[in-house]
Amino acid sequence: MSAPSSSQLYSRLLSYVRPYAKVFALAVLGMVAAAATEPLFPAMIKPLLDHGFSPQGPSAPPILFAAAIVAIFLVRGILTFISSYFMNWVSSRVVLDLRAAMFDRLLKLPAHFYDDHTSGSLLSKVAYDVANVSGAATFVLTVLVRDSIAVIGLLGWLLYLNWKLTLITLLIGPPIGFTVRAIAGRLRRMARGIQHATGDLVHVLQETIECHKVVKVYGGDAYEAKRFLKTAQGLRGFLMREQIAAALTTPITHVLAATAVAVIVYIAMQDTLATRATVGEFASFMTAMMMLLAPIKHLTELNPHIQRGLAAAES
Repeated sequence: MSAPSSSQLYSRLLSYVRPYAKVFALAVLGMVAAAATEPLFPAMIKPLLDHGFSPQGPSAPPILFAAAIVAIFLVRGILTFISSYFMNWVSSRVVLDLRAAMFDRLLKLPAHFYDDHTSGSLLSKVAYDVANVSGAATFVLTVLVRDSIAVIGLLGWLLYLNWKLTLITLLIGPPIGFTVRAIAGRLRRMARGIQHATGDLVHVLQETIECHKVVKVYGGDAYEAKRFLKTAQGLRGFLMREQIAAALTTPITHVLAATAVAVIVYIAMQDTLATRATVGEFASFMTAMMMLLAPIKHLTELNPHIQRGLAAAES
């Protein structure tokens, strides 16, 4: 029997969120509203520099500019808190429901199932795998919704300011997508390895604790210590290989983004199309582009969480 596809796994995971659809919807609405405030700050930079520091004097009282800055971040902070609270509430309920369902399933399984599976692997599934499944169902969706909306809003503002320079910004998209796709497969394999290695480690630890009298009577301390160390080293190996793959994504993304910024700065200083922009427009453009880096970074760093969650759901 073939393994279920990623879309099928996510469909099953979301079925556990469905009973809490109203609370989940409030969390999503909060995320969308908070992300929608992202373009407001760079949008305010333009009138602030063009009119706030003009020789004729500011076009509006300085207190209005100061109050607007505070208001933007205050509203964003409140919306972020609301969405984070409701999403964590849903996440904790999903973990509770998954663990209850797994425990109920374990109670009804036949005896030969327990003969074929170690107690360590079963404990790992209930403790470790459930947490990763919950992360895939909630944390991934949080970042996906929040940062995708932020990227769309900031790109919309960039297009409004200068669509030609924005096209240069968009050129970093395909290389980033290729990098994420190339690393995804390795992350999935490492996530499966971590699952199995964690189960083995728990199994060795449980056996040693339960049979500590036998170990002491027959002088098996050195053997058990060696067996535990070997298992722990195997788990560490999988974790390090996963971290290497995950850590490559961020520097590659930053180098690509820095290249795009460098090209834009060069064109803005050389090209007549760019030099027609006001100081406020150019500063607003660069601010929005710098703000794009954070949500793009968050989206590219989702891969380890997605692959861990999918590998856990497969088990």
